Amino acid sequence: MAGRNGRTVRDLRRANRAVVLQRLYFDGPLSRFELGPVTGLSSGSVSNVVADLVADGLVEEAGSVDSDGGRPRTLLRVAPGAGHMIGVDVGETRVRVELFDLTLTELARAERPLEQQRYDVEVIVGHIRDGIAEVLAGAAIGPEQLLGVGIGVPGIVERTPERGAVVHGQTIGWDAVPLEALLRSSSQLPDEVRYFIDNGAKTLGQAEMWFGAGRGARNAIVVLFGSGVGACLVTPEVEQGRAVEWGHLTVRVRGRRCRCGALGCLEAYAGAESLLERWREEGGQPPEGADEETALTAMLASAYPAESGGADPVALAVLEETAEYLGAGLSDLINLFQPERILIGGWAGLQLGARFLPAVRRYAASYALRHPAEKVAIDLGRLGPDAVTVGAAILPLADFFARGGRRPEPVPAGPVPAWRTALEERTP
Repeated sequence: MAGRNGRTVRDLRRANRAVVLQRLYFDGPLSRFELGPVTGLSSGSVSNVVADLVADGLVEEAGSVDSDGGRPRTLLRVAPGAGHMIGVDVGETRVRVELFDLTLTELARAERPLEQQRYDVEVIVGHIRDGIAEVLAGAAIGPEQLLGVGIGVPGIVERTPERGAVVHGQTIGWDAVPLEALLRSSSQLPDEVRYFIDNGAKTLGQAEMWFGAGRGARNAIVVLFGSGVGACLVTPEVEQGRAVEWGHLTVRVRGRRCRCGALGCLEAYAGAESLLERWREEGGQPPEGADEETALTAMLASAYPAESGGADPVALAVLEETAEYLGAGLSDLINLFQPERILIGGWAGLQLGARFLPAVRRYAASYALRHPAEKVAIDLGRLGPDAVTVGAAILPLADFFARGGRRPEPVPAGPVPAWRTALEERTP
């Protein structure tokens, strides 16, 4: 039966379960008495919801605390083993797959390096498929225990009922790749296990906003700085974040050609791939055969040697110029969105930020409008190189919360699934 606002009793129960689960997850352990004020529910509703969640195995006791003159109050927490999520980072140098319990404690991981074939679609699909099988076997977890698989990818992700998640990755040569369909066709996961595929910068932003340097901010931008450059915008209107193609903002008219094909993109100057190429063009000598992470480490070591003297002036000049380009790019974000915080993450961002974050701040302030520049804090992310994977795992977790802790319903038998139709359309 629906109320005047269109909400049914089932909707209300789901919403009440969701709010209790989230408060226990982020603020717990908490007692039933404490749950009332933080959820806005009556004591009777709290008792009913908690009893329901305990019966479902989602909430468990976690000790007790003394009360004011009465019996000790039992503390409650989300049960770590009540569900599992997989997070996947399709990165520039590797595909990383991690298995987490419900509290995002890592249980197993698998990594597959990306070498000559890089972003060949079938190679990526195989790495994801094999990585999922490896982490499940390593932790002795059955696929039926999964809440879902979250995947962070480079590019724009489009979702349609007919085709599932489709990736448009111009910089990596992906043109409308039906990634979800391809994974479903090759994976051993049952159809009811959902895939949550999104832009890698957005999953990074999700992780930093939930657990990292973005906690407590209402308006923030999280920058993913790796081989390429991306960003995620979080505002009260876009609470889950929105990926923005910041790396393809033009910073120099008729400038260097970006890997997207355009001229003068920020990514053509500030991305790790182009940064290393600029070093090479100026006479630098990146290690032969090294991947980007190793080469960038070597460039930093030559520009900032452990001992005084002997710095490579070419590497130093390229890095200082990169700091200016990055600061100028951040100034555009400051002027457009006026965020409280800008957080720099990604494997390259964390390496470089440790060296020239003060310079980036100075350049951002010098290029931005004074008023918004005075209100923004520019810092490094706190979650390290695994942040994209953690953020990807948050995607099924957030969906789990939104459903009040209910698992997805099994896919009923009937018409051909949309993912299979999408795959057949792609197959010659």
